[in-house]
Amino acid sequence: MPGFITIEGIEGSGKSTLRSKLADFVRSSDREVIITREPGATDLGRSLRNILLSPETKNLSSHAELMLFCADRAQHVEEVIRPALERGAVVLCDRYVHSTLAYQGYGRGLDMEILSSISNFVTGGLMPDMVLLLDLDPAEALGRVQTRAEKSTLSFNVSRLEQQGEIDRFEQQSLEFHTRIRDGFLKLAEEDPQRFTIIDAANDPDSVLSEAISAIKAVSS
Repeated sequence: MPGFITIEGIEGSGKSTLRSKLADFVRSSDREVIITREPGATDLGRSLRNILLSPETKNLSSHAELMLFCADRAQHVEEVIRPALERGAVVLCDRYVHSTLAYQGYGRGLDMEILSSISNFVTGGLMPDMVLLLDLDPAEALGRVQTRAEKSTLSFNVSRLEQQGEIDRFEQQSLEFHTRIRDGFLKLAEEDPQRFTIIDAANDPDSVLSEAISAIKAVSS
């Protein structure tokens, strides 16, 4: 089984749902599993997440946004991901390096070579063994985001932003922005087909899970 699996996709594609269900599959194989995400998996990351996602964060430059994400990732790798991998755990991560390439590269228009170099620096070259890309039409994805926000209820296990059911700073971006990101993810998958598995996120959650598990088993065999 791949040790480090990341789940990527645009807002509303179902990454968190798949991550939780995949964790049950990994546990059934008697493996320790670490469920994590970016941004926000460490104490530092949670502070950065509130800055990065809050609709109240105004006029944040693309370069400053990138640096905040990189700070979150550097701490995440050092504190959570690398120690887990070293002890033999399976790490399931909601977003990682490819989100930076898609969002800050294809979405914000920052230089891809510079982004790749910075990402390599902050991770120490640590890349996922497998990327599950949940592909979904951006209009449908944003519709899901709106529905989720309307149905959100208070939970003490989520951030202040999530408790209030607010649509975050990235979810508020235009359809064109999310379309660029989706196209970017697909381009990244095309360039690295051995690492990526593209899954149709328009299907029901059980079908998405089944396809993800089949892909993991195929790599493991």
